[in-house]
Amino acid sequence: MPLGDSITAGNGSSDRGSYRSELFRLSLTNARHVTFVGRNLTGPNSVTVGGTTTPFPRNNEGYPGYTIDTQGTRTGIATPAVVDSALTMFTPHIILLMIGTNDVNNDIDLPNLPTRFGALLDRITTMAPGALLVVAKIIPTSMDATNTAVQAYNSEIPGQVQARVAAGKHIVVVDQYAALTANPSYKNALLNDNLHPNDAGYAVMAQTWYAAIKAYLP
Repeated sequence: MPLGDSITAGNGSSDRGSYRSELFRLSLTNARHVTFVGRNLTGPNSVTVGGTTTPFPRNNEGYPGYTIDTQGTRTGIATPAVVDSALTMFTPHIILLMIGTNDVNNDIDLPNLPTRFGALLDRITTMAPGALLVVAKIIPTSMDATNTAVQAYNSEIPGQVQARVAAGKHIVVVDQYAALTANPSYKNALLNDNLHPNDAGYAVMAQTWYAAIKAYLP
C-alpha cells in the first residue's frame, strides 16, 4: 500500500505513476511479484519490461495536499476515513509511508510534528500489526530554507521508529532525502517543481524503496 500525499499520488511524473511505476518495473526486471492496493487510481495502464507489456496496478492511497493529521483546513491521512478504512479494506502486507511534506512546507504545528508522526505510526501498527511498515524520510524541496525544516523533521523519524521497534513493531526507515541529495544537482535534475520529483527523481525513490523491500517480495 503506497500511502502519503501528492508525491505518492504522482504529481510531477509524466505518467502520474509516482515512484510506483518504476518500482513495479524493478520488481518485474528482477522476477519479483508486487502489486499495489488502495482506493485511488493514478499511473499508466501498463509497463513494458524486456519487450513484455504487463498491466500496471494503479491503486494507491496518495492524497494531494494532505498532512499527517488534520490541522485547520488541511485533512490528515491519520483520519479514520483514510488510514483506518484503507487498512481495513485491503490488509496490505507492506505499507510504504511518506508523509509530512505539506506539514513542513506550510509550517503546520512543527513543534509537535514528531509526536503527530509517532501517533500515526501507532495507528497504522495497531490497525495492521502483521504488516511491514516502511517509513521514508521525506525528500528535499528546491528551497534551502524549507530544507532546514525538512532535515529537522527527518532527524526525528529514526527515534520515533526505534521506540516502536523496541516494542516489537515491524517498521524500517528508508532515507529518500539522502537518495535525492546524493545528486548535487538534484534541484534541476530530479525535481519537477518546488516539492515534487520529476521522472528521474521518482526513479531514484523507486530504487530506494525497492532496496528496502526486495527481500520480502516473492
